Amino acid sequence: MRAAELTLGKGGATLERFGQVALPPGAVRDGEVVDPDTVAGAIRQLWSQAKFGSKRVAVGVANQKVVVRQVDLPWLPLEELRKSLPFQVADFVPMPLDQAILDFHPIEEVTNEQGGRMLRVLLVAAHKDMVWGAVNAVQKAGLEPVMVDLTSFAVLRSLAPASDVGLAGPAEALIDVGASVTNIVIHQGGVPRFVRVLLMGGGDVTDAVAERLGVPVEQAEAVKQQMGMPAQAGSALADHPAARVLETSGAAFVEEVRGSLDYYLASPGASPLRRVVLSGGGSQLRGLAERLAAATRLPVDLGSPMQALRIGRTGLSPEQLQFVQPLVTVPVGLAMGAAA
Repeated sequence: MRAAELTLGKGGATLERFGQVALPPGAVRDGEVVDPDTVAGAIRQLWSQAKFGSKRVAVGVANQKVVVRQVDLPWLPLEELRKSLPFQVADFVPMPLDQAILDFHPIEEVTNEQGGRMLRVLLVAAHKDMVWGAVNAVQKAGLEPVMVDLTSFAVLRSLAPASDVGLAGPAEALIDVGASVTNIVIHQGGVPRFVRVLLMGGGDVTDAVAERLGVPVEQAEAVKQQMGMPAQAGSALADHPAARVLETSGAAFVEEVRGSLDYYLASPGASPLRRVVLSGGGSQLRGLAERLAAATRLPVDLGSPMQALRIGRTGLSPEQLQFVQPLVTVPVGLAMGAAA
């Protein structure tokens, strides 16, 4: 679990604090809070250790109980459209509407075949019980949730701030690899065009190594980081019992990402991708960037979410800041959304 505290001033956003704590196994499963009391305890520990000054927080969600789809809706002023969503999107939401929280992100105005004025949006639907589970844990920790946000949009804010070019800009894919959840966002000039949440990440590779070697997760993580995955598919595997597991599980992850990008590219009106930007703790697996570049035939760059930030008195050394850079993408993006 990670959090970041930002302040906004004339010079832009300043990173004041960043912290992280490990969650006990089973407290969160596939991105969903299943033990609010345990998660609340971890949040209190995080606030104490990082010395955050604010108790107002933005909560990020991303799991199998969130659906994001691009849809065209009859044009209305945004506030009217927001109020009318339950009456317009029943055919697009695979859950009972009385159990869903609905929102949308506008993309562009379009005209339908009959010449009608439409608004193309990314529709977001989330199960209420999942959202309230996360909010409940935050409140039990003594904090005030002011916003619940899709973590994919937080990734977008951190790595691709909105620009004046908008949809005239080139398309690129942002991939934030967490422990068990990976956010894929394709955007043009900061405008999201496609969002997919994969229920897999770096922790799945670690678990596979731990099971193969019969060792604790901590030891498996060390083995994973030491060995990495082969930079080229089909290259000779190291003479180590974990090598084949790293290759198999890593290759499966790369194929899931490639399949998601191919799905977007096959959709009507899709723009060609110019690059992939990689972030998140799982992005540090050696060989992953090279394998993604080979599978997608695109340049793969590491994201720099701190590049646009001023650095305050975080208590972290330059070396520590460099180390945590891949980890701050989501918490910084959430803080940006709450401060906007």
